[in-house]
Amino acid sequence: MDFLARQAIGALIAIERDDSLKPYTETGVAVDAVITSDLLQNIFTPGSMLHDGGVIIQLGRVTAAGCLFPLNEDPDMSRVFGMRHRAAIGLTQETDAVVIVVSEERQDVSLVYEGRLFQGMKRDDLLIRIKQLMKPKKEPEKGINAK
Repeated sequence: MDFLARQAIGALIAIERDDSLKPYTETGVAVDAVITSDLLQNIFTPGSMLHDGGVIIQLGRVTAAGCLFPLNEDPDMSRVFGMRHRAAIGLTQETDAVVIVVSEERQDVSLVYEGRLFQGMKRDDLLIRIKQLMKPKKEPEKGINAK
């Protein structure tokens, strides 16, 4: 992500959690590939046929690219945030996905989940937070019903 930000290349990457992102994968092009820096750079390089949409990651693989996400329509949202940020927020308002946004204008990386945007994420902090968010939810302990 840092490479994309330094090169002023925008990116939008959604990571599936419990809620299926299948409806959104169907708006893009099927990929089914191992996640690599080179692949993401090629997808998001301006001029690439898939660079304007989002990438979806499911079960640790890039499953689709060039995908369309729902836009956040909040008129009070700052105009400094473009369509990628609005799409990231919109998707996380409708699903439990975790979304990474690279801003080509500000050359920074944001993390979006639960409709909230965390701007200016550093690489290590981003990785730690994603790992935390991707952990399976703990099931409540089953106790013995006492009468």
